[in-house]
Order: sequence, then structure tokens, then C-alpha cells
Amino acid sequence: MRASRLISLVLLLQSRGSMTAAELAAELEVSERTVYRDVEALSAAGVPVYAEQGRGGGYRLVDGYRTRLTGLSREEAEALFLAGLPGPARDMGLADAVAAAELKVLAALPATLRDAPGRAGQRFHLDAPGWFGESGPPPLLRELTGAVWRDQVVELRYRRDREVVRTVEPYALVLKNGTWYLVARVGGGPARAAGGGHRTYRVDKIVAVRPTGAVFDRDEGFDLPGYWREQAEAFLRSMLRERITVRLSPAGLRGLRYAVEPYAARHAAEAAGEPDADGWVTTTLPVESPEVALHELLRLGADVEVVEPAGLREELAATARRVAALYR
Repeated sequence: MRASRLISLVLLLQSRGSMTAAELAAELEVSERTVYRDVEALSAAGVPVYAEQGRGGGYRLVDGYRTRLTGLSREEAEALFLAGLPGPARDMGLADAVAAAELKVLAALPATLRDAPGRAGQRFHLDAPGWFGESGPPPLLRELTGAVWRDQVVELRYRRDREVVRTVEPYALVLKNGTWYLVARVGGGPARAAGGGHRTYRVDKIVAVRPTGAVFDRDEGFDLPGYWREQAEAFLRSMLRERITVRLSPAGLRGLRYAVEPYAARHAAEAAGEPDADGWVTTTLPVESPEVALHELLRLGADVEVVEPAGLREELAATARRVAALYR
């Protein structure tokens, strides 16, 4: 445990330069006294860590010092080569950079771990697009990737019902189920206080990208994973805006997650009442529309009964009669 912590301490100083004992303690989740002891142990082992006194001081490594990655376990080394995501990296135009970084890491590994990339590649592969989606990245993905890396303000032409033009600060790119999305801040500068904020754009609906020549100051406190979770939940809530009442058998409740969106299945499970004598439960189910719900619920066969609305119940019964007549 301590050996792993010492390696982490050296790598923190190597990547960030100077850090105070308090900052190191927070990162390593130990006390400052433990940091002092660890620094003494590293110095005794020949690692050139020295302390800078005074305001703004802290610990740092002697300029130019680099450690070899001999402290990596086999699991850590193999996991490291899973992080490249070669498909998305290639789509963003970063395949050469990822390959160069992997070569440098490979050169720094001890001989016993040189097979890590091969072992990882033989065991895991990411195929992000859905089965029936279009293959290939959106045409402007690489231009947007460059703008995201360089914090460049860009002007977008975006296709919705009609083409619109937006000047945005491109914060991040997100790959969701084979579809790329741009997360961007709009209404920069003084306009931000008047209601500007972050927006999400499908990259395949962007028809033009023009750099404005300006750069923006990134909000370092922006939480991309948190923002994306909120946006995904909000999108599902807006799409599944209607509610129907259904009865589900035990098999129907288990199979619901295969018939409807996970958000809707989760909502139905949480809203379910107590089972009746036969194990059936009554619950509310979020749906996009009765027409969509009809096709979704047919997948559950006789393990679901629509209670309300009456129109959907009648349509489902009529469909069942037509199916029965077909197979009579």
C-alpha cells in the first residue's frame, strides 16, 4: 500500500510541478504528517524531491527528473492500454497521437509487462455504434476536435427544421451510442449573465464550422459527466411525456426493461404497487405516445394489461384479436 502511494506521490509531482503538503495529502487521502514521512523516504531512496520555502512554495522534483513506470502492476498496465479507445480517437484525428503515447509508455515499462497492449487488445474491443447506425464519423468532427482542444470560439451552421447560425464556445465532445454530440457554451461574455449557458448539438447536424479567431476562458469548474447525465435525463423526460397505467405479471415486470427505455422501466418499477394474489402489479409507465406504446407493449404479449387510457386498451385488444385470427 505504501509503495503504491509513494509512486503516486512521485507521479503527481512529475505531472503538476510544485505541490504543497496539504495538496498532496488531499490527493492521496492521507494526513500531512504522512506526506512528510513519504517525502523523507523518497529522498532516502534517491528520488530528488526538494522543498521550496516561503509563500507559494511546496515540494517539487529536480528539473528534468522522470521516473520509469516500474511501479505499475500488470492489471494497471493492461488497463492503461484500454484507455486509448482507438475507434473514437481515429474519428477525432488523434490516432497518431494515441499511438505515439502508447509507444512511449511501452518503452518505459519493464520487460515483464511489454505484452500488456497485446493482452488487452486480444481480450477487449470497443465497437461504439449501434447495429443499424450509419458508419463513419461526421464530416466536421475533426474540425470540432481541434476547436475543443484549442478553446477556439467558432461559428456553427446547424440544421434543425431550418438552418440556424450560432457562435459558441466548444467545451467537449461526447460519443453516445455511436452518435457524436458537441457540448458548447453560448452567450459568452456579458451575454452569459443574461441567460447564456451550455447547449448540446448533434455533430452530424452541423453543416459548417468557422473559427472566429477568438479564444475563450474555460470554466474549470464545469462538470462534463454531471452535465451529460442531467441532459440525458432531461431529454428522456421530455420525450416520454405521457403516462399510461398498466398491470404487469412477474415475467412482464422483469421483461419490461427489454421492451421500453431503461428510464421508463425504472420509473415503472419504482411506482409499482403491492402484488395481487397472482403476483401482478399495477404501475404507471412513461411513454412517448400511445402509438409508440402499442408497439412496445406488444413485445410483452399476455404479460401486460393496459388499464388506461381506454383508447390504447381497445387498440391493443383489437391487435391481439387480429393476431389470433391470423394464426387460427
